[in-house]
Amino acid sequence: MGDLYEDDILLWSEHQADLLRRRAAGELVNEAELDWPNIAEEIESVGSEQLHAVESFLVQALLHDLKAEAWPLSRDVPHWRAEARRFRDDAASRFAPSMQQRIDIAKIYRRALRAMPETMGGQPPLPVPESCPVTLDELLAED
Repeated sequence: MGDLYEDDILLWSEHQADLLRRRAAGELVNEAELDWPNIAEEIESVGSEQLHAVESFLVQALLHDLKAEAWPLSRDVPHWRAEARRFRDDAASRFAPSMQQRIDIAKIYRRALRAMPETMGGQPPLPVPESCPVTLDELLAED
């Protein structure tokens, strides 16, 4: 079964899901077909991927807010603000309470700062805060 996991994860996942559903319904299935180590790994990765997605959305939200603050006269400011709201909404929709203690907002803010362009339309940025001026709760709150 490990070979199928390596060769065709889609087929492997469909097969494992079928076996698990059948087992949950009380049917006796060939336990040897259940790939427990990889099932456990995949279940764990679901949470990790959701956490990573929330962090990525937050970086993008902060980056767009930073651009709007650094170049306030740019014609792109309304677009950046709208994108920041959309990314915050996307983060909030995937956020789970257990992520609160795992998300390092200072680290996410530093990632957004590193992603800032050096110039925009030939103009250097205005100064922006060196540390994150908002909390995670504020980022995830509905406007």
